Amino acid sequence: MTVRRHRRPLLASAALVVGAGLALTACGPENTDAAGGSTASAAAPVAATPSAAAPATGAPTAGAPATGAPSHSAPPKPSGASPSGGTKSDGGNAGAAARPCDIQNLSIQVTIRSGAPSQRVIEVHNTGASACSLSSSPAVDLGNSTSQDQSGNIRPVLASGTSRFPVAAGQKAYAVIDLDPSGATTGTAPGINELNVLVDQDGTNMPLANTRNFPLDNGVHVLNPKLGLYRSTVADAVASMTAAPK
Repeated sequence: MTVRRHRRPLLASAALVVGAGLALTACGPENTDAAGGSTASAAAPVAATPSAAAPATGAPTAGAPATGAPSHSAPPKPSGASPSGGTKSDGGNAGAAARPCDIQNLSIQVTIRSGAPSQRVIEVHNTGASACSLSSSPAVDLGNSTSQDQSGNIRPVLASGTSRFPVAAGQKAYAVIDLDPSGATTGTAPGINELNVLVDQDGTNMPLANTRNFPLDNGVHVLNPKLGLYRSTVADAVASMTAAPK
């Protein structure tokens, strides 16, 4: 009986020691769940990572260019440009190339160039109140005024160029034709006594009915004539004629 009384306190002490150990285990930093996994890792916060919906700081968003990238806005207009495409200093010629001259506002004459008897100067004076344009050169042919058939008239070799020539209000345009560049006195075309001029050879702007006829001196020599483009001075018109192919 004495032995039993000493045993029970020992068993109770042992039970207290085991209980204390279990209590310490339960309070530890990592506990296991029923499946044997760690619940501490599930409770700990996960580091944030960039997603497609929220780009990283500093990255450009969709539809907006990155810093320094060019935008797609309309380019600025050139300095001095006017809505019609001319410039502020065009002298009133803006749009002249798109506005053909009216025959009613033109004065036309043909004269012998001083010092060059085989050359004729075609002068077109814009008497209108605004700038207008002519074709790059006049339409010219040479024939006999008494002939019923003008289909065989001689046409000069033309200098190269297609741009329309603007003429300011009150200003003149000149074109020069050389009837006989070689100066030949034999082998020339017989019976030529008329120079026919249509100052704008674009038939949609000026019909053939606006052709003007200018008489030539009797006995004039015509052989392989050459015609230059319209120019603002006679000297420049001569240079253009000289550059026409032979």
